[in-house]
Amino acid sequence: MPELSPRRRMLVLAICCMSLLIVSLDNTILNVALPSMRDELDASVAGMQWTVDAYTLVLACLLMLAGSTADRIGRRKVFQAGLVVFTAGSVLCSLAPNLESLVVFRMVQAVGGSMLNPVAMSIITNTFTEPRARARAIGVWGGVVGISMAAGPLIGGLLVDGVGWRSIFWINVPVGLAALLLTWRYVPESRAPRPRRADPVGQLLVMALLGSLTYAIIESDPLYAAVSVLALTGLLLYEPRRREPLIDLRFFRSAPFSGANLIAVFAFAALGGFLFVTTLYLQDVRGLSALDAGLYMLPMAAMTFVCAPLSGRLVGTHGPRLPLLVAGTAMTASGLMFAAFEAEATATGLFTGFVLFGLGFGLVNAPITNTAVSGMPRTQAGVAAAIASTSRQTGQTLGVAVVGAVLAAGVSPSSPTDGFVDASRPAWWVITACGLGILVAGALTSGRWAQQTAQRAAERLEPATEQPLPASR
Repeated sequence: MPELSPRRRMLVLAICCMSLLIVSLDNTILNVALPSMRDELDASVAGMQWTVDAYTLVLACLLMLAGSTADRIGRRKVFQAGLVVFTAGSVLCSLAPNLESLVVFRMVQAVGGSMLNPVAMSIITNTFTEPRARARAIGVWGGVVGISMAAGPLIGGLLVDGVGWRSIFWINVPVGLAALLLTWRYVPESRAPRPRRADPVGQLLVMALLGSLTYAIIESDPLYAAVSVLALTGLLLYEPRRREPLIDLRFFRSAPFSGANLIAVFAFAALGGFLFVTTLYLQDVRGLSALDAGLYMLPMAAMTFVCAPLSGRLVGTHGPRLPLLVAGTAMTASGLMFAAFEAEATATGLFTGFVLFGLGFGLVNAPITNTAVSGMPRTQAGVAAAIASTSRQTGQTLGVAVVGAVLAAGVSPSSPTDGFVDASRPAWWVITACGLGILVAGALTSGRWAQQTAQRAAERLEPATEQPLPASR
């Protein structure tokens, strides 16, 4: 990528953030609309799970393919294709006549979305090469997640209450078209000097693993659980034999890289489960409208918005350890409030639980992304960022699947509100465990020993003429 002026770099960052905005908005708006979708389309809890997980599952399956393809044929080209497909998929979702077609069209959306976030992160990584500047840019990137969390429930509530749930997909169209035009005009083309070859067998194994695991959890099918184990075994045996695998398992010899991906799974599993259970509770049990439910969730979104750029600055100046430890503590405390102390019983408890969760989630994103790409050769930046993005989507998929399965086991199919509060207790313990996982993994993979493993892994991965991306302190 050619050297850009500071103003042009900030413009590229803004364009990349637009893609993250529509992808993130789509998730937060959708959660607010779930009860309305359920009523119109006569969906069960499993049906609602699939409207969320069909999207995140396809994203998780295709992100690494999109990242490596962008490194090979051109990042701007793949990014523009993703914007076109995502925007078209949004239009199709707004026209879906039944639950089955909505799930299919959500998968179309996800095909486009898979070409956006990892490719945008690769563009940012190659645009901001200085460690502190990169960490701050990633902090801004994380702040967009906060904006989407703040705006999503409010915009979604207004649209659902005023127009109907189908209108939540319309917002993606003008933003997607504007991002497409700006990308064509201002984002320079870039690609890896030595791109990886395609790995169709590895790609199929990843799809089999994630698809069968999600289906096994949502539908309680042990056969598909066995398929997921076989796919994982095949992946671990096949990938090391390839010269250029889809997933280079040598990345995971770096403790910070492995920790970043594990933390991503925990954090986004907690987020997916948190949004799923609180949205249904606020609208079904408390009887709030979609807009009022969105207002209740505003403290969480506001804290994410405030803390995400702060986390980027902390990572740039002090490294990832502090924000990870605070994030894990805050998210554990939030889940524990609902699991053990019935925080949902009072407005004060809800507010405190939402603030703690937003604080933790706001702090966790920047260290995940920064640690995942730090120390990696620039030629593999797209793949490294895609693996981290895949971990995020995998976590969110599993979070919705597990929490939804727990709720479905405890509520009456004919009356979803019966026993909802009691059925949600195990779900909150799952979210608490995810927060604790962030705390433990953050502590174990951000110390001196972990940095030594990252250095050794970088030496094995780095070609003789290639300098790895410098790590933040």
